Amino acid sequence: MDAKLATYRQSIKRILREYVDLLQRANEPGVEMFTVFDEERDHYLLHTVGWADRKHVWNTALYVRLHNDKFYIEIDGTEHGIATDLLEAGVPKEDIVLAFHHPSMRPYTEFAVA
Repeated sequence: MDAKLATYRQSIKRILREYVDLLQRANEPGVEMFTVFDEERDHYLLHTVGWADRKHVWNTALYVRLHNDKFYIEIDGTEHGIATDLLEAGVPKEDIVLAFHHPSMRPYTEFAVA
């Protein structure tokens, strides 16, 4: 296994677990926040499900995948952005793609285009 990918897998799992620990305390009763890790295909999600009063809550708050040795941030509903956490974990900007931006817009970000 590639050491870089192994480190990246551990980093994203640790970060997502920290999000769950933090956000679960603030969630409404009846709403659960949890992670989904597909290490075989390198998909990592932060998901919310449950009931708030009479409303069904179902949301993918964060979806990151590893592709071509880079983090592709597909969905980011976090307040300050998962890219910030990845940078703090030592991931270089060249290995982070803000995939929620159209490819034509990515050159205008400070991160990788693909």
